[in-house]
Amino acid sequence: MARLLARLGRFSSRRPWLVIIGWVLALAAAGGAFLLTGGQLASGFSIPNTPTQQVTDKLSAELDGVGGAVGTVVFQTDDGTAFTAEQQSEISDVIASIGDLDGVATAVDPFVTAQERAGAAQQLADGAAQLEQAFAQLEQAGMEPTTELLAQRQQVDLATSLLDNAAEIRTVSTDGATAVAAVIFDDTATDLAAEVKTSVATELDDAGIDGVTIEYSSEIANSLEGLIGVGEVVGLLAAALVLVIMLGALIPASLPLVSSILGVGVGVAGSLAFSGVVEMASVTPVLGVMLGLAVGIDYTLFIVNRHRRQLRDGADVRESIALANGTAGNAVVFAGATVVIALLALNVTGIPFLGVMGTVAAACVLIAVLVAVTFTPALLSLVGMRVLSKRARAKIGHPDHVATAPKAMPTWRAIVAVVTAVGILLVAAIPALSLRLGLPDGSSEPEDSTQYRAYSIVAEEFGAGTNGTLVVVAEPETAVDADDQLAVMDLQVQIEDVLMAHQDVVAVSPAGVSDDGELLAFRVVPVDGPSSVSTEELVGALRGLSPIDSADNGAITLGVAGAASGNIDISATISDALPLYLAIVIGLSLIILVIVFRSILVPLIATGGFLLSLFAALGAVTAIYQWGWLGEIFGVHDPGPVLNFAPIILTGVLFGLAMDYQLFIGSGMREAFVHGAPARVAVTAGVRGARAVVIAAAIIMISVFGGFVFSHLAMVRPLGFGMAVGVLFDAFVVRLLLMPALMHLLGRSAWWLPKWLNRILPDVDVEGASLERPALRPGVHTVPASGRRGGTSAPAHAPARR
Repeated sequence: MARLLARLGRFSSRRPWLVIIGWVLALAAAGGAFLLTGGQLASGFSIPNTPTQQVTDKLSAELDGVGGAVGTVVFQTDDGTAFTAEQQSEISDVIASIGDLDGVATAVDPFVTAQERAGAAQQLADGAAQLEQAFAQLEQAGMEPTTELLAQRQQVDLATSLLDNAAEIRTVSTDGATAVAAVIFDDTATDLAAEVKTSVATELDDAGIDGVTIEYSSEIANSLEGLIGVGEVVGLLAAALVLVIMLGALIPASLPLVSSILGVGVGVAGSLAFSGVVEMASVTPVLGVMLGLAVGIDYTLFIVNRHRRQLRDGADVRESIALANGTAGNAVVFAGATVVIALLALNVTGIPFLGVMGTVAAACVLIAVLVAVTFTPALLSLVGMRVLSKRARAKIGHPDHVATAPKAMPTWRAIVAVVTAVGILLVAAIPALSLRLGLPDGSSEPEDSTQYRAYSIVAEEFGAGTNGTLVVVAEPETAVDADDQLAVMDLQVQIEDVLMAHQDVVAVSPAGVSDDGELLAFRVVPVDGPSSVSTEELVGALRGLSPIDSADNGAITLGVAGAASGNIDISATISDALPLYLAIVIGLSLIILVIVFRSILVPLIATGGFLLSLFAALGAVTAIYQWGWLGEIFGVHDPGPVLNFAPIILTGVLFGLAMDYQLFIGSGMREAFVHGAPARVAVTAGVRGARAVVIAAAIIMISVFGGFVFSHLAMVRPLGFGMAVGVLFDAFVVRLLLMPALMHLLGRSAWWLPKWLNRILPDVDVEGASLERPALRPGVHTVPASGRRGGTSAPAHAPARR
């Protein structure tokens, strides 16, 4: 691989414009494919065969206008007074126009609903009074009531019960200043076209009702708003500043940025080209952008840094490019491969949207690797010696200092480092013990967004549970006669009474009955919002009620659906898949590291460090987004459960990035050791050689990921924060503090490997050491190195092993 990459680097340096034009054409092709074949991005998530999805499928098949996504529109007067007749009329006109839009099943007018309910209540009251009068007259006359009269009384009693159970469901606030309309779409949230949502949002934005403010929920708001915002740009600028400081000039600092942006463009546009045939969540391309930018900058930086060092030693430009591509580029390919494998492994979870996210992110990382080993050498060839600053070019061949020989750290310092690092990571991981998973609701949106304002107004005026209405489906063993209104109402009351008996249920109302009478649907309003603990417990409790016994219809099976229920099922499914995925990642980590470092203990240290940094990152995410610590800094105004797929995504991403840092530091330790340095001196040599580039790379990743912490997308913020703090822990605490200290304490035994295993393991030569020869490194004379397979040669100045 090292020699192949060296040849590739030499080819790119000799024909730079051919390579650059090729990548520009690839970018154009990816963009064109996206424009031609790209489809919609799903604003919601679904997992096949979950209880919620099964109920939703039944609703969509049996009842029109019940299984589709439901958006909320809030109308509120600016002065807090009741709506005027003119305002009510204008609101009704807007609702009617929305109901006529393509993709909208119906739009419920809040004033019509309130009037119908008030009229029904009055009609029932009048009917009940008339019946009581009729019964009183018959009693005075000593006559028995007729069958018809008894049926009427039963119907009034049942209707009264249904009305009482739904008493807390209101569409107009008690002060008459706020009204809530429901927009019911034809499709579910995952299938809802962006064009349909946009058409509804545009209708509302253009309404312009004098004295009335209009807000609407996330089911209507454009979920891609803020895909790339100010925070992301600031993060990229911070990365650029780090590059300028490290490389000392604008030209070399611009190379990683140009390469990463090109790679992201090709990767994300190319992936989105498949969104027309593959269901893709709206957050999927954002993950690709985050990873593509971060690894793209870092991978290019590794190659540029190696090339600059060789030029300062007096190497020829093109030969230096080839050598840098074969050495640092070889390490980049291996490091990128670990990230790609970890992300592709998300497909083994059996969760479709996670598999797609992992595949898209893996594609973006793969493109970043290809850009680094082809496009970067081409740019380096065009830049030539300007990749060095004027001061550095003036000092070529005239070293102004002599590097001091590395010394082993004191053992006491290693012990203190282990205790300190482990203590920091364990303390940071404590909040993860109380980790709750869920999907963000309207309360997690930015305070200046219409989604947040709609959610807050509804919670304040109509109760928090109105934002998380559940749908309960009842399937009687014996179908009810849908044409027999009395029988239907009787069964509905029986079911509603059971549901209302739960303390966390505020109200229940019928939502529909299938034509064959085999399915009845109800809307259930819980006490608290969709992401609350009580609502989560309520979903489990309602499912636990099944089956309900009925005298006329036998056992009644209950199912629960709705956004809150779906989020709970998705969280449970992901939680169940996480241990399997973690086991796969850990197993993969051990196998790869044993091959690379030809050691048993080094992979165990590296993997243990990865687990510590992962749990520390999850603890930090829990403290910020679930507990609300430092909420003012990170924009967490309403703490709630942690994004349900964040742990599994963080596991895959941090594993890959941790292996990057382990590779660049650990390989230096191994090279020093096999070239004759004592084990503990080799630890210091490895850290010294890789420390600067690892620190810069980590700061760049933290900057890029940190920019997404302030994204306008609620689901992106915890991902960005988790990745940023995970890199912080892994690079600075684990790789630069804990791992070297443990390697020091283990000494020579850290590199122990059974002889039988040493014979069968392949020599991957990740560092590209086979390319270190006089032809490519002027002035360096080599001697055979003992202890390394494959005849690797070592510098003549390598210290003798003691």
